[in-house]
Amino acid sequence: MTRIGIATALASILMLGSASFAAQKDQTFTGEITDNQCAKMGSHEAMMKSMNMKSTKECALGCVKAGGKFVLYNAAAKTVYQLDDQTKPEQFAAEKVAVIGSLNKDTGTIHVTDIKRVR
Repeated sequence: MTRIGIATALASILMLGSASFAAQKDQTFTGEITDNQCAKMGSHEAMMKSMNMKSTKECALGCVKAGGKFVLYNAAAKTVYQLDDQTKPEQFAAEKVAVIGSLNKDTGTIHVTDIKRVR
């Protein structure tokens, strides 16, 4: 294969990869914004007891401050989604929300476009 042929093939591969990435549409995922440690346990109960915390919000914020990450936890489906944005979720700690974004199925990470409270 010539250099031009290789370059054309690589350009085609890159364009296809870009097109599939761009084709991902935003979806809505519901659950609670929490920290990854409590989400693994399915509850804040144990952490709140051991750290003498009074609320689930205090627990989630404390766990993230101690090195954890904000995640979206769907208790009904027992599913934890990683969140690529760790700034937006802070104001929604321990709240039921709808996260709008695209899911990377390989990593289980949502590319967050928006977060809204669910009442």
